[in-house]
Amino acid sequence: MSEHRTGLVYGFAAYGIWGLFPLYWPLLEPADAVEILAHRMVWSLAVVGLVLLVLRRWSWLRPLLRQPRRIGLIALGATLISANWGLYIWSVNSGHVVEAALGYFINPLVSIAFGVLLLRERLRPAQWSAVGIGAVAVLVLTLGYGELPWIALSLALSFALYGLVKKHVGLDGLESLAAETSLQFLPALGFLLFLGSRGESTFTTEGTGHAVLLISAGAVTALPLVCFGGAAVRLPLSTIGLLQYLTPLTQFVLGIAVFHEEMPPERWAGFSLVWLALSLLTWDALRTAHRTRGDLRRAGAAAAEKAAAEAAAAVEAAERTGTGPGGGPGGADHPRTDLPLAGPVTETEAAATARAEGPGTAGS
Repeated sequence: MSEHRTGLVYGFAAYGIWGLFPLYWPLLEPADAVEILAHRMVWSLAVVGLVLLVLRRWSWLRPLLRQPRRIGLIALGATLISANWGLYIWSVNSGHVVEAALGYFINPLVSIAFGVLLLRERLRPAQWSAVGIGAVAVLVLTLGYGELPWIALSLALSFALYGLVKKHVGLDGLESLAAETSLQFLPALGFLLFLGSRGESTFTTEGTGHAVLLISAGAVTALPLVCFGGAAVRLPLSTIGLLQYLTPLTQFVLGIAVFHEEMPPERWAGFSLVWLALSLLTWDALRTAHRTRGDLRRAGAAAAEKAAAEAAAAVEAAERTGTGPGGGPGGADHPRTDLPLAGPVTETEAAATARAEGPGTAGS
């Protein structure tokens, strides 16, 4: 129970920090989204490298360097997450917090669609229903926005593709971020140096506080990832799946309550359909997990009963053939020999034996 509570603390911290990102990125203005993104890449590598150094987690690096295909996948993942990060920062600082939140609400639906189209996965009826409701929601939101909600769809698509790539890379969170930011580092640093040479960098022109905020982008990126790792090893996947909705829900509330973005009835209708689809997905996942645990318990009980029956049958067969307890050598019916224990014989014991056996044996 203590481990579970600790996992919940880590989970709420990770998804809570991610949910509060819309409050952080505007603090970095007047830097634009591309400059913020470059600083995020550069300082993330510094922070993650320091964490790995403290934890001494470098054993993954040498095998990775001998696998060009995995490095290529990491490069693809780095490109996708760069596009996702940049678009998200731009959308928040451009007054599209609610639509950005929508992107992470519909991300699970897009991931399921990718599973069907790319991995040939088979969906349960409830999952098909959720995907269908999600498609209707996008149509309603398109009518509400007056155009396709491209920010939300782009965020969802890029993050779903990123997740698909990470599935094939097979690295943990910290190691994956270290590998990706290693590939991002030189282009990002080159861009920042280019801005500085043109006098367009805000890093050195907007004061110490602004520079510290830009540097802190590395810690802001790495900290929730560390917390997520702590939650992932302590909580079941069903709990993690529920906690993930905390991030877009927090961002949605911030978009309305803090940034005062408009929510006409058509958008409420579209968001309601998305939430209905997610509720259906969650219910189906919890029901399936409960059913799977029940099947495992029943299978375990059946295996134990079978093992006990086989053991009893083996004992019975051994008794019938005279090789088990009571039926063969070492059993209760084996004639006793009453042999003395082996060991050194003392002079006293030899004399006592000679007296008991009588003349003719003592000097033999």
